[in-house]
Amino acid sequence: MRMVTFAALVALLSPGMALAEDAYPAVKLVDTTKTVVGEDIRYPTTGAPKVHAVVVTIAPGTETVLHHHPAPMFAYILEGEVTVDYGASGKQTFGPGAGFVEAMNVSHKGLNTGTVPVRILAVSMGAEGTENVVVDKK
Repeated sequence: MRMVTFAALVALLSPGMALAEDAYPAVKLVDTTKTVVGEDIRYPTTGAPKVHAVVVTIAPGTETVLHHHPAPMFAYILEGEVTVDYGASGKQTFGPGAGFVEAMNVSHKGLNTGTVPVRILAVSMGAEGTENVVVDKK
């Protein structure tokens, strides 16, 4: 009897579950285990977990300093177009709506060769005591 009741409950709720998914449509931005240059994503193992989110703006005709990220960082281009130079790993260009997990151990810099500012939502998923960005020596 309990099995029949459970089966009936599942059958009744199943259409409702499908409707809930339809009620909240989602657009997948990223679903990966790798960074943009193919590195395995690794989380810091020391310190309490910490999420840090900022909007980075790169003015037209300028570039960031050479840097890397010790913890995973999700980037989403809000506006403009940025070309990221990963040195020996090549260059990649990202425009509005592009989302990716930035390189961690590969030093890189972002260049805005366009005429409008680039705005990037940058979300670091690190730990207390771990820097989100480390400036590299040239």
